[in-house]
Amino acid sequence: MPLYEYRCDTCEHQFEALQKMSDEPLLHCPACDEAALRKLVSAAGFRLKGDGWYETDFKKTGNKRNLAESDTKSPSKPDSAT
Repeated sequence: MPLYEYRCDTCEHQFEALQKMSDEPLLHCPACDEAALRKLVSAAGFRLKGDGWYETDFKKTGNKRNLAESDTKSPSKPDSAT
């Protein structure tokens, strides 16, 4: 579940709340009990765990692997219509 930051417009109290994405935003400040909370825009915090990403982690499509390198196409030949 993500952490959301809130600040009260009345008393300037600032705090974080652990909520589901589907939960309604909080309205009442826990410090002054006024309905003046504003959800703040902040950077999402996340942590990547494990050994990393490897070529074998990607699904094969035919005889190609789904890699960024395979997306680069060879230059097309110019039209020989003269």
